[in-house]
Amino acid sequence: MIPRPVTTIPGTGELVLDRSTTLTAPAELTAVLTWLQGALRPATGLPLRETGLPLREAGLPLREAELSVGETSLPLREAGLPLREAELSVGETGLPMGESGLVEAFPRNPQDSGGATELAAGSALATITLELDTSLGAEAYRLRVTPEAATISAGDAAGAFYGCQSLLQLLPPAIHRRAPVAGQRWALPAVEIHDAPRFVWRGAMLDVARHFMPKHDVLRFIDLMALHRLNTLHWHLTDDQGWRVEIRRYPRLTDVGAWRHESQVGAARDAPTDGRPHGGFYTQDDIREIVAYAALRHITIVPEIESPGHVQAALAAYPQLGVSGRQLEVFTRWGVNPNVLNVEESTVDFFTGVLDEVLELFPSRYIGVGGDECPKDQWRADPRTQQRMAELGISTEEGLQAWFIRRLDDHLTAAGRRLFGWDEILEGDVAPGATIASWRGMTGAVSAARRGHDVVACPDDLVYLDYRQSESADEPIPVSIPLTVEDVYAFDPVPPELTPAEARHILGGQANIWTEHADSPRTVDYLAFPRLCAVAEALWSPAGRDYPDFAQRLQQHLARLDALGVEYRHADGPRPWQRRPGIPGRPDTREQRAAHIAHLVSNI
Repeated sequence: MIPRPVTTIPGTGELVLDRSTTLTAPAELTAVLTWLQGALRPATGLPLRETGLPLREAGLPLREAELSVGETSLPLREAGLPLREAELSVGETGLPMGESGLVEAFPRNPQDSGGATELAAGSALATITLELDTSLGAEAYRLRVTPEAATISAGDAAGAFYGCQSLLQLLPPAIHRRAPVAGQRWALPAVEIHDAPRFVWRGAMLDVARHFMPKHDVLRFIDLMALHRLNTLHWHLTDDQGWRVEIRRYPRLTDVGAWRHESQVGAARDAPTDGRPHGGFYTQDDIREIVAYAALRHITIVPEIESPGHVQAALAAYPQLGVSGRQLEVFTRWGVNPNVLNVEESTVDFFTGVLDEVLELFPSRYIGVGGDECPKDQWRADPRTQQRMAELGISTEEGLQAWFIRRLDDHLTAAGRRLFGWDEILEGDVAPGATIASWRGMTGAVSAARRGHDVVACPDDLVYLDYRQSESADEPIPVSIPLTVEDVYAFDPVPPELTPAEARHILGGQANIWTEHADSPRTVDYLAFPRLCAVAEALWSPAGRDYPDFAQRLQQHLARLDALGVEYRHADGPRPWQRRPGIPGRPDTREQRAAHIAHLVSNI
């Protein structure tokens, strides 16, 4: 299983799923039960009906039972139906009578048992039960499978959901196919699993600003996150190259800012462009749908609205936000852009207005505001910015950025939310409630934790999944240092130099998937998987690593990804259609990358 559970105790025998299998859950877990039915039914073709208590356990003699006829429950004889045609209603759901151990309402096709002509002993009454157990913590679960039944006990709905994901992993990989699989026997091995996550923030950052990802592909990515028990999607929605979220009070952000007329191809500074328009955005209705879809899978979406740098798409739509005020186009190049926001009160008001609409769309406690890679050259050279600094009593441009971020923090705090920003914001005075994404190695994590800030660790040299995956010349547009599955598996969000008290500020970690060179969901698959599988285990499972054991389990897990249609990178390298021959990248040695990062973090 991936991620590896805390404890797994094999049992004896198996539970076979067939047409008599039923599911039950308390009202608090109805949404999880519905999701499980939807996950199990397509490949198995089984009805997997929800039931209350079996008739005898309900304490009702047959004559007192009610029949479900259409939407109305009537006593047997009043329904005017012979017993064999009726459906027994126990609780809220009717079961065909044969599935309650009575005379069956319709004949069973031997093929319905998944190719087996005889049912395993005890399976006729098999039930998958979801239940709450207050002795278990948040997101924790216990899964017990015997030849008679499977029970998932959980501390909350999220734990029940993760127990269901583990149950799916006990079944053949074909369970992930979306149509009935002929001849497949669906059996759960007897086992007892006790499990709980190590970290509360287990995330992935998905950049849809550089290359837009259509809604249905975002939903698919959320499903793949849920499969791996990741619970936070950091959604990078705006940047120089595109603005992807509808803001109704500022319609030009998407009318103009969601589209660029071409894109750079490759990572070289003199790389050509493709001459092809690119764009797209999510309406507010799209956003609500995606947020709700993720919530049903116990994933929180943390939106990110970049500022005060990485904003050229916004400047193209509203030039008055920029330092120069001149008309710009949506940026068509990659890399750090010198064009940044001005610091007028009207610009602060503009972005707090944007955040107000973002807050209406995203219930997340954390709201990302960027703060990374903001060049100060325009501020230094601009007389009005220097005048503004004097008015504010600020002596450095780093202090000016800190002032801007603090204004956004004040606005979010007043709304009951917490600011989430990249580790560059540590270069100035950071508000006490700010949470830091440490991406330039782990220096930001150490500095932030020691200053009392919560931290999400996402060091580029371990979990930047846009980085190349080997030294091979076949890697598509190879960027930075090679990060293999084994490299990523070594990720631990807690820096060893922290004290136990400081380490409590580490919420967890995330992998970051930047998409400058990922122009399709197929390429995102290639970059993310199976490395994201390794990240998921690093964030869920207990401390300590056993890569040979993980690698062995990964081979079995890849069959699940195959069934799901994930175009992951194979261990022997990219397939021919995954390569980008002739398009140069920007590879670094580890020594070059380490020296560059050391220079960047010298002031935090």
